Amino acid sequence: MAKTLSKSSAGKSPADKNAPENPGRRDFIVVASYAMGAVGAAAFAWPVINQMNPAADTLALASIEVDVSKISEGQSITIKWRGKPVFIRHRTAAEIAAADEVDLAGLRDPETDEGRVARPEFLVVLGVCTHLGCVPLGQKVGEVRGEYDGWFCPCHGSHYDSSGRIRKGPAPTNLEVPPYEFTSDAVIRIG
Repeated sequence: MAKTLSKSSAGKSPADKNAPENPGRRDFIVVASYAMGAVGAAAFAWPVINQMNPAADTLALASIEVDVSKISEGQSITIKWRGKPVFIRHRTAAEIAAADEVDLAGLRDPETDEGRVARPEFLVVLGVCTHLGCVPLGQKVGEVRGEYDGWFCPCHGSHYDSSGRIRKGPAPTNLEVPPYEFTSDAVIRIG
């Protein structure tokens, strides 16, 4: 005896039996689920990425302005920039002349004095010894300035001249000159 098929299943193939009643509704649910997953991933990733930005106090010190009009000739000041000491020296005519007379062939890290200063009377260098990161002496009145009337690092005996160039001792390079410019006759912007 032959089986009789009901009217509802008579015209459907096996693939049609598994098809959803409303295919548009399922597509919307899939797209909405992916969209919510993307929003959730972005909400998780934003704080992780944002915490890698520099802190506000660091950005505030990215550049500073210094009034050098109050620094008398022969005087030095120390300021902080990006957590490092910066030496600003108002050099005398004798210091400028001594820095210009140096034979570059005898220097470990040869640089002209003109290449290290924007104006001959003001020298701006990072106050960090290039050997092991110590702070050299020579900024205050009465401190040892070394054999070349610049700075002296007592930790290992590095001597710098009045242009911040290494002259004696284990330091491999000159004191670093930070990026700076004169914004007026009396103001220097560092950074």
